[in-house]
Amino acid sequence: MSAIDNLPPLREVIATHQLSARKSLGQNFLLDLNLTAKIARQAGDLTGCDVLEVGPGPGGLTRGLLSEGARRVLAIEKDQRCLPALEEIAAAYPGQLQVINGDALEVDPLAHLTPPIRVAANLPYNVGTELLVRWLTPKEWPPFWQSLTLMFQREVAERIVAKPGSKAYGRLALLAQWRAEARIAVSLPPEAFTPPPKVSSAVVHLTALPEPRFPADAAILSRIVAAAFNQRRKMLRASLKGISPQIEDHLNAAGIPPTERAEQVSLEGFCALARSLAQSS
Repeated sequence: MSAIDNLPPLREVIATHQLSARKSLGQNFLLDLNLTAKIARQAGDLTGCDVLEVGPGPGGLTRGLLSEGARRVLAIEKDQRCLPALEEIAAAYPGQLQVINGDALEVDPLAHLTPPIRVAANLPYNVGTELLVRWLTPKEWPPFWQSLTLMFQREVAERIVAKPGSKAYGRLALLAQWRAEARIAVSLPPEAFTPPPKVSSAVVHLTALPEPRFPADAAILSRIVAAAFNQRRKMLRASLKGISPQIEDHLNAAGIPPTERAEQVSLEGFCALARSLAQSS
């Protein structure tokens, strides 16, 4: 018996279904069910909530979410080899787990989930940041989700919660902190995973704010911060010259010296710049 339910231990599940982690899919499996339940608890009170999980693999976090009382879990898994293991979990939790074999970048979760919705996932490393940016930058706000509880490489997690002036400060920090409260909730060493990755990992918890901290168009802000931090060592008037021929005027209108570098500019400053550019378009 495992620690959180009557299903077999994950090592046994992996052996039974021959689920060796595939590097090409960004897979690293968490096998300690007490740890996956701890991560599930970071998502908050799941009773009465639907949960979106991306990349469940053999289902360790899936079992944690269900054992912690999630109303329903939608698990999107690209690797067909994992489906039999996930179906065994679905049978143990009748009507509470739906498994979709597909690419999370292509599946519309709202077609399968009912609000309130939380997202919890040990994200595959190769799509994690792209999914996060998508979830943070919908045209309309509030988003479909109440919170995101996501596993990343420690370096990525630190970039999400970074402050201006730090080396980690950049696009992810700005987009995350513009519309959400972000914090690192759990840190995990490489040996917590099978196979152990070369780096440490961390769980980041983001809670959606009712309104963005400062008004700005999501698409314009995303474009600005991507360009600014793609050439972060350059002055903004140089790194952003492709955004607008009058970029110096817009920087001045936003109260940002054109000779500043991206890591010196606050979230409020970037939002003011986005508004200035929006008014001229």
